[in-house]
Amino acid sequence: MQRIDTSRRRRPAGDGPVRGDRQRAALHSIRTPSAPRITTLAPAFGQALPTVDTVPTEYNHEVNAELLYDLGAALVKAGLGSPETWQRCGGNAVVFAQHSIMSGIGAQRGDLLQRNVEFHLQVSEVLERDGYGSTLSNGQLAVTIECGGSGYLKIGPALDALEDQAEGLGAAFYWTLIQALYRVMRIYDHDDALMYEERLIEYANEDDEENRSQYEFPEVEKALPTCIQKTLKEKWRLEDRRLLRAHGEGPYRSWIDRLRKMQRLSRLRLEQWREPLEDRYYDGPPLPSLLVAFKERDAITACFDEEGQHMLEGSSEPTVCVVFSPQKADEVKHAVRVIERFVAFNTELFELVEELQEWEKQHASSDSNRGEPSLRAA
Repeated sequence: MQRIDTSRRRRPAGDGPVRGDRQRAALHSIRTPSAPRITTLAPAFGQALPTVDTVPTEYNHEVNAELLYDLGAALVKAGLGSPETWQRCGGNAVVFAQHSIMSGIGAQRGDLLQRNVEFHLQVSEVLERDGYGSTLSNGQLAVTIECGGSGYLKIGPALDALEDQAEGLGAAFYWTLIQALYRVMRIYDHDDALMYEERLIEYANEDDEENRSQYEFPEVEKALPTCIQKTLKEKWRLEDRRLLRAHGEGPYRSWIDRLRKMQRLSRLRLEQWREPLEDRYYDGPPLPSLLVAFKERDAITACFDEEGQHMLEGSSEPTVCVVFSPQKADEVKHAVRVIERFVAFNTELFELVEELQEWEKQHASSDSNRGEPSLRAA
């Protein structure tokens, strides 16, 4: 079956563990030269052999074409395609499906995501690992979103501003944001940095005494903002909701509004099918879609840059994976909802990221451009 891949650029070879970047299955074209007219010795009669001038001399074949057409029909029923789109695509099922999916995402949202993070959306009848895969059974397809590079959110200056507005407001915003992010995708935050520091201390203790002086410890907890240090053991308190609600009409209303939208989207119960992923024996969870740090080149960023050098050595799960049958309307609807929720959530997230970046340019002197992190397009 031809793969439907909406990514706009190829991944470098280092990202093979998540998805082998194969060429789409080509249309097999069989051409024959025009045969000379057949002449018989006897006079022509009704049952004489015909010439081949009027016989089609070209044949196009698409592997598993029935699945492509089922997918196209399902996209139309889901409101993501139309007969006019089919005509503009020249009746090509792959182009039609690709165009319909991208139209559903929208150019504006697609550009926003492309500016901030590298996601690859793919529809295939094969789930892969290390370039190898097995075909799904019973006419099923899998839609996956994979991360080739992480986004970046510097939250420290915004938390300081919120704390200046009301004590505890910055902490309430941060913990609510982290909780919503955890529900939807893999991120790298202070918890990951703390775990990395713990492992580093264990390695140093197990190493020879003369080598221990060579270790540098990031001291993550000391690098956290005061409001986060105070609430590090409590997290996600009930009073956080009341505090955010009380200041929902204040000067930082737009930040809180986006956070509330992300909360609502994260609470949608949209189960992903885990069985196909478990069968692939991935070496690790999905790559982080977002690095959440407090300052430029802080301890969290340093830990991420160190761990990011090794994140692509194994095969990671897709960020999103939904298996469905294009012939079953309820499964198609569920798959569409999963993708819609993920795109909508990330749209709110990166609109918040860009809003905070613009706010910082106007209110802070520090450079908001982090530069190139270790984990980029693999």
